[in-house]
Amino acid sequence: MLAAAQQQCISEYSVMPLWIKVCGMTTPEAVAAAVAARVNAIGFVFHPDSVRNLTPQRAAELAAPIPLHIKKVAVTLRPTQELIDDIATHFPADQLQVDLDYVSYMQLPEHFTLLPVVRSGRVGDLLPSQRFLFEGAHSGVGQRADWYEAQTLAARGELILAGGLDIHVVQQAVEFVRPFGVDVSSGIEIKAGIKDPSLIMRFVEAARGAALSNE
Repeated sequence: MLAAAQQQCISEYSVMPLWIKVCGMTTPEAVAAAVAARVNAIGFVFHPDSVRNLTPQRAAELAAPIPLHIKKVAVTLRPTQELIDDIATHFPADQLQVDLDYVSYMQLPEHFTLLPVVRSGRVGDLLPSQRFLFEGAHSGVGQRADWYEAQTLAARGELILAGGLDIHVVQQAVEFVRPFGVDVSSGIEIKAGIKDPSLIMRFVEAARGAALSNE
């Protein structure tokens, strides 16, 4: 059944109305559900203080079944150069997620593309054409970003809205902000760090349904 869902994902991928990332994966079941739900990106957290923290080796094991058209994102928060090098060596990341104001401190492998994080109230010199993730001051704790600020920024670039999203508020968020995409983590968990596969499916359905109603 999962294989059939993956084939459907490949055939319909180009017509999806909203870019969706599911972040903080820790189990094979969650990864399988995200693939079946036809998300655009799956994130793995590399931050020692997070309940979703993984070693690059464990993340690589979990990411092995992910099709090539779904981006694998290495999610970091003020990482050391040693951690960046470890991720580059052991985890097949397509993108590195890191705060925009921290990028200049790192030496990045050439094969990494960046998914910069911009936080509420700290926009800075954001390039209008840049794809970026917009969230609150703290990651992974369900803190909602400023939707009014997000709405303004969504007109300047490809804004991916994160922070405090779940199946109950994502429709309102998409309709109000009109983002390029959305990112969810704690809002689809049955307990801290453990995703609920059914909530993943319901979140994706609600988010894309809202995006279609905006068209």
